[in-house]
Amino acid sequence: MDQEQILSRITAMVDDEKKLRASLAAGEIDAPTEHERLGALERELDQCWDLLRQRRAKTEFGEDPDEAAVRPASEVEGYQS
Repeated sequence: MDQEQILSRITAMVDDEKKLRASLAAGEIDAPTEHERLGALERELDQCWDLLRQRRAKTEFGEDPDEAAVRPASEVEGYQS
């Protein structure tokens, strides 16, 4: 994925997050379902942000950004901002 594709995916996931919260508020889904789906979204968002950072760092240091790879959720979830 290139930078624009990653940013588009992030935007779509943020929209999905808003829809989930609205569905919970409207009573269309229950809290455990929202929590489970939000957790999955958050893990994927963490991975997308990490991939975007990797690509930007590689570009900054003259490396090929296409060599950046998605890391496991278990790895990127532990990162501190």
